[in-house]
Amino acid sequence: METITIHKAKTQLSRLIEKACRGEEIVIARGKQPVVKLVAIAGKRGDRKPGAWKGKISYTSDAFDPLTDQELKDLGFE
Repeated sequence: METITIHKAKTQLSRLIEKACRGEEIVIARGKQPVVKLVAIAGKRGDRKPGAWKGKISYTSDAFDPLTDQELKDLGFE
């Protein structure tokens, strides 16, 4: 986690935003006192790999069957 002063943050804001979007956290300090943390709220949060969840999620063969009348009643739909 990088710590920088407010003055430096103002002069390098675009670079700091790019770093935050890559997942880095930046602490902005007033003098030596940390006051805020710059973190991304959207954007890349790490490397995503297709198929990473393969074999980790399972369901039964009836998972997509229509609900029975009793199940609908239990859920409050009838």
